[in-house]
Amino acid sequence: MVELANRIGKYDDELAQARELVSIDDPEMAAEAASEVERLSAALEQLDIEIKPLLVPHDPLDDRPAIVEIRAGTGGDEAALFAADLYRMYTRYIERRGGWRIEVMSHSDGTLGGIKEVVFKVIGDGAFGAMRWESGVHRVQRVPATEAAGRIHTSAATVAVLPEAEEVDVSIDEKDLRIDVYRASGPGGQGVNTTDSAVRITHIPTGIVVSQQDQRSQIQNKAKAMEVLRARILDQRLSEIQSERARMRKTQVGTGDRSAKIRTYNFPQSRVTDHRINLTLYDISRVMDGDLGKLIEALRLADTEEKLSGDASAA
Repeated sequence: MVELANRIGKYDDELAQARELVSIDDPEMAAEAASEVERLSAALEQLDIEIKPLLVPHDPLDDRPAIVEIRAGTGGDEAALFAADLYRMYTRYIERRGGWRIEVMSHSDGTLGGIKEVVFKVIGDGAFGAMRWESGVHRVQRVPATEAAGRIHTSAATVAVLPEAEEVDVSIDEKDLRIDVYRASGPGGQGVNTTDSAVRITHIPTGIVVSQQDQRSQIQNKAKAMEVLRARILDQRLSEIQSERARMRKTQVGTGDRSAKIRTYNFPQSRVTDHRINLTLYDISRVMDGDLGKLIEALRLADTEEKLSGDASAA
C-alpha cells in the first residue's frame, strides 16, 4: 500500500507539471505535454483501482472454501434447465481458475436433463471471496426448448453461496438436533436404495433442515449433512450482521439477501445485466461458458467503494 501511495504521489507531481506545459506557446512541446497528461491520468486511474481494496480490512472468510447451492425456481422444466446451465457456468469458471476444484455434496436431477437442486463445495484460494457475489435470484429470458410457438419465457433459479463453517465457528448441541433416517431414492448403488442410509437433520432452534442421500452410508451422509448445516447456521448469522450494516449504509452489494433478483440473462439480446451495479455485458455465450471475471471484479470493486464511502460517512 505504501509503494502504491508513493507512486500515486509521484505521478500527481508529474501530472501537475505536464498540465502547466499544455498551454505554452511551443506547439510541439504542448502536444507532447498533452500526451503525457493523458498517460499519467490513465496510470493514476489504474493505481486508484489497485489501492482501494488494500484500504479495506481483509475478510478472513474470503479465504475459505465456498458451499454453493443452486435450486430451480419458478418456471417448471425451463427453470430446472436453467439451474443446470448455471451449474455448468460455475463449473467452467472454476476450471478456469488454477488450483480450484469442485466437490459435489448432493445432486437432484430434474426432467429433460435439468437440475432440481445441486449443492457443491468450491475448494481453492479465495473461493468464498470470489463466489460470494453470486448469491441471489438469477433470472433467464429465452425461448425454451419445450416451446413450440417460439415465445420468450422468463424463469429463475436461486443461488446461495455460504462460507464453509468450522466447528469452532458454530457450536451445535446434539440436543438441538432431530435426526431422521430413511431409504434413499434415485439412482441406486451398493448400499443405496437398499438400506436406510439417507439422513435428514433438523436444527430445532433455527428450523434449518438439511437432507443428504448421495453418499454410500448413513455415517457419510450424516457427516456431509452436518457440514452443510454448520455452513447454513453461520451464513444465517452473517446475513443478520450484513443486513444490519446494509440498513445503516444502504448498500446494494453483498447484503446476503437470497430473495433479491441480482442478474438477468437475456438470450435473444445476448445480454447479461447485473442489477446491483447496473452493469450490462453483451456477450452471454462467454458468460455462460464460465467467463465471469468482469462481473466478479466489478462487484468486488463496487463493494470496496461502498465500504470506503461508508467508513468516510461514519468518520
